[in-house]
Amino acid sequence: MLKIGTRGSNLATTQAGHVRDALTAGGWPAQLSIVTTAGDISAAPVERIGVGVFTSALRDSLFDGDVDVAVHSFKDLPTAPEPRTHLIVPRREDNREALIARDGLTLAQLPAGARVGTSAPRRVAQLRALRPDLDIRPLRGNIETRMGRVTSGDVDAVILAYAGLSRAGLASWATEVFAPDVLMPAPAQGALAVECRVDDAEARDAIDSLLDATAFRCAAAERTVLAQLEAGCTAPVAAFATLDGEEIRLTAGVFAPDGSAQLTQTATGEATEPGRLGQAVAASLLERGAADLIQY
Repeated sequence: MLKIGTRGSNLATTQAGHVRDALTAGGWPAQLSIVTTAGDISAAPVERIGVGVFTSALRDSLFDGDVDVAVHSFKDLPTAPEPRTHLIVPRREDNREALIARDGLTLAQLPAGARVGTSAPRRVAQLRALRPDLDIRPLRGNIETRMGRVTSGDVDAVILAYAGLSRAGLASWATEVFAPDVLMPAPAQGALAVECRVDDAEARDAIDSLLDATAFRCAAAERTVLAQLEAGCTAPVAAFATLDGEEIRLTAGVFAPDGSAQLTQTATGEATEPGRLGQAVAASLLERGAADLIQY
């Protein structure tokens, strides 16, 4: 019986539950094991707690042998390679951003000065560019807590990843789902990272049965941009990739936190070399001054 380490939130256990069910259906019986992380305890914004706050405890449990497999939201993982793990990406959920607003409103319909909840610098920067009149409020907590800020009247709207809403069965709550080139998502948004110890042959065989090559390649291209820009998962950096036959099309963006400036870059490359494409896009962004925007 494989033990799958996961955070204890409803979304995390739902995501890990999909992995458990897929492994079990493939002949690899598995069960969930809840791991508490520093991010679950602290009420501070993620950018203050530190990059990887939601993943380090899961990896520690993996390395200590308490669990055999760890399931992460791929966008939360640090970009530095971890040689002790073997990582795959299963089928990816929709990577777009979603608005949940009172009265079924869209972003354009929100009144001047509307209160919108989000703490992600990437989302804040883009919202300020799209609607500089908005009153953007910090937001933490699980999906249900964040949505509750709208239903309680504390804010007029919140921005969430549509993938999380879909996995939690809450997609119908979205009042607007943004095209990726309108409100750009985080690198690897909607993708799960499923890891095991590199020397655990049984677990490797098990999780390899879930690999989605398209999702893996697209997420790899997106995260290479993040790594090359030397930006953490909370930086104002966005990226999304699509696979078309033997080519990957990658778009990435870097934003000034106040919404005053942005740089975007699009390129295509061979599907078998997503890392090279990510490096090329990042190099172009750096040549155009991306580092200054990130540190703005």
